[in-house]
Amino acid sequence: MVDRVRPRDLMFLEDESPETPLHNATIEIFDPGEGEDALDHAALLNLIRDRIAFVPRYRQRLQAVPGHLAAPLWVDDENFDLAFHVRRSALPRPGTAAQLRELVARIVSRPLDRSRPLWEIYFVEGLEGGRVALLTKTHQALVDGVHTVDLGQLLLDLQPETRELEPDDWAPRRTPNPARLLADAVRGNLTDPGELLDTVRTGSRAFAREADRRTGRARSFARAATGRRPRTKGVINGPLSQQRRVVTVETCLADYRRVREAHGGTINDVILATLTGALRAWLMTRAESMGGLRQVRALVPVSVIDEELEATSLGSQIAAHFVDLPIGEPSPAVRLHQVSYSFQAHKDTGRSVAANRLAGIAGFAPTTFHAIGSRVASDELRRGYQLSVTNVPGPQAPLYAAGARMLASYPVPPLTAGHPLAIGVTSYDGGVFYGITADRDWIPDAELFGTCIGEALDELLEISAEGRDRAPRGRRATKGSVTGKVVAKATQRSARKSPPRPGPKA
Repeated sequence: MVDRVRPRDLMFLEDESPETPLHNATIEIFDPGEGEDALDHAALLNLIRDRIAFVPRYRQRLQAVPGHLAAPLWVDDENFDLAFHVRRSALPRPGTAAQLRELVARIVSRPLDRSRPLWEIYFVEGLEGGRVALLTKTHQALVDGVHTVDLGQLLLDLQPETRELEPDDWAPRRTPNPARLLADAVRGNLTDPGELLDTVRTGSRAFAREADRRTGRARSFARAATGRRPRTKGVINGPLSQQRRVVTVETCLADYRRVREAHGGTINDVILATLTGALRAWLMTRAESMGGLRQVRALVPVSVIDEELEATSLGSQIAAHFVDLPIGEPSPAVRLHQVSYSFQAHKDTGRSVAANRLAGIAGFAPTTFHAIGSRVASDELRRGYQLSVTNVPGPQAPLYAAGARMLASYPVPPLTAGHPLAIGVTSYDGGVFYGITADRDWIPDAELFGTCIGEALDELLEISAEGRDRAPRGRRATKGSVTGKVVAKATQRSARKSPPRPGPKA
């Protein structure tokens, strides 16, 4: 049976460029344990070797059809080499979190090799405290939640004891020769109108893409000759380079619950309100202040039950939800209630899926949900949003890989054209973990944005009934904090330049 790349997946392959590698990544931190049973590179290889049979596409590569008379095929990689995909790396001991983030940023900046299965895992040793990290990298075309879930979902167990599985006797099927591929393509185009239409669309997109590339190269040459930089498109929107920055932030789930208990809404509302406050503080520290922005239009993929959407193997579908984050509003309480109100209409439809249901899916489903959320963000580019935020609830009990306990999980979402900032959030085992991907050139102060997240959460805790008597967890956006001082100066500058404007109504 011919397994052609579906049109939607093909679009992700066609839209990829050196500036926009379309792969999702996840950083997972583990306590490897001690002795012979400790998690090391060899143990990880054995674990993946045992579980990879559940995701056959992880041993398949792309095969083009001669003359591009049909979409490419997924074929077994006859030279599949697990050791190539499961790589070993190390930081100089004791490796800091900043060194790990820098390593991750360099790795996620590189596109995947299309001549092989579209995934990689890095086993990173040398972290302070004796910990190790796994960096998983998978292409958007590989993980669709329908035929294939993320491999990371299958590697984790509820108990330290590794499950015993049946031996895998996989043997690759032979790749069809070019003549067979060509004959199958011609036959399919003649007998299947749908396949012929897909072929015509593929050819048209390829022609348009090549024209765009030539135009882009001409513009790049002109900029290099004149020394001009690309025109600014906005404070948080602009052109991408080929390099990335990665920022991670760990917070406590109990803090979000305190805010929710005091003000109502959901954990998701509190997370988005925290991000709204962080965006406000961060933008006010920049030379251009907030650039006149009063709202940031965010795309937040949500889980729904909707038979009209593509079914997934996770028990729900993923739909786009747009929310205007009120960064112009100075009151953290008003920001929270405005965000909660924007999600009320979605809740009233009856299609929404409860967070505890998502968290109860077998394995570690957040990795797959983040992958599908990134696909939704790519699909909705034409809708004109400014920022994508994917928030996925995970299990609140510890999980284990080959007996090693997972301590943290940070998503690393891909950037799409014109969007130099993307945010992923995963809750797991009492923590809420933010993963921020930023363009290295357009957003050089991404670390400061990470600091602002902690301070924005503290602002919400201060206005909550249980937060008033709580000792501060970290620096707050007050006069004594680093960002607070800069924000105060930015506010004074804005007040001198123009009279205050009323914020958006709740």
